[in-house]
Amino acid sequence: MNAEPSESSGEPPLTHGVGPWPGGEAEWPEDPHFDPELLEHGDTRNVIDRYRYWRMDAIVADLDEHRHPFHVAIENWQHDMNIGSIVRSANAFAADTVHIIGRRRWNKRGAMVTDRYQHVVYHPDVAAFAEWAHEASVPVIAVDNVEGSVPIEAFAWPERCVLLFGQEGPGLSAEATDAADAIVEITQYGSTRSLNASAAAAIAMHSWVLTHAVPEAWRGR
Repeated sequence: MNAEPSESSGEPPLTHGVGPWPGGEAEWPEDPHFDPELLEHGDTRNVIDRYRYWRMDAIVADLDEHRHPFHVAIENWQHDMNIGSIVRSANAFAADTVHIIGRRRWNKRGAMVTDRYQHVVYHPDVAAFAEWAHEASVPVIAVDNVEGSVPIEAFAWPERCVLLFGQEGPGLSAEATDAADAIVEITQYGSTRSLNASAAAAIAMHSWVLTHAVPEAWRGR
């Protein structure tokens, strides 16, 4: 159906969603996960069916119960338009936390409001980010096609790690590559030198998922 966003959602119009809870207020569920305003007016948010009509804080709390132990970090020196899309992919793959390095301001349009359900923290520079990673004992795995990088297809992903991405064009800064415990690249077969930053991030996250989150039976073992 063609659904319009509720005033409270703050989300762009989407062509999916659900209307008010059938049967009216008398039939509303008593579960505290549910948001009375969404039950009354419908839910057009970009969420899976499990979370229809749920309060935002209830969704975040539920996601916190099964987030994966990988983090995502993004350098933000030039207000890269890809950051929003990377945040959206981080949410889709249930990343633990997204780390923005550099500027705090970033274009959230590509995130499609998924940043509301995702933990996002900020580091003023690479040194501060590297200090966090060291103190948290989280290996930094940079993703870029630079000299000395390892093909992602042959890389053994640590279960707990942070995937570090650079910006569209310049890629990772020298400080970022120096801070990395390993650097991986996505093997390409065409004429272009590099992938779009957000596309590369999604591929890398899914590579981690294939290693640590996909059931053994799905791998044909």
